[in-house]
Amino acid sequence: MGNQALVNLLRRELHQGESEAIALAVELSADKVLLDEKEARQAARAMSLSITGIVGILLRGWQDGSLPSLRNVCDRLQQDANFWLSPALRTQILRVSGELEADSRK
Repeated sequence: MGNQALVNLLRRELHQGESEAIALAVELSADKVLLDEKEARQAARAMSLSITGIVGILLRGWQDGSLPSLRNVCDRLQQDANFWLSPALRTQILRVSGELEADSRK
């Protein structure tokens, strides 16, 4: 990591990994940076970085046919990895994938 000063500045508000990811994205002029936490996404946007998160990666996988079910993956993320997904975002994901009705029967 070449920009330790930026990492240290970001560490005032963010975790180490998020700070390093943002600083590296700036250093490399990255097309996108993978961030899920709200504060980290706000900091990245303030630096004009393009962002995606786990949900964005999952949607891309579903769109290209790599993931047959977003509901199953969301369930596993929430249950096995304690990944927090707001009910509104979960509904939006399942609506896009056509799995909303199946989710409401749970």
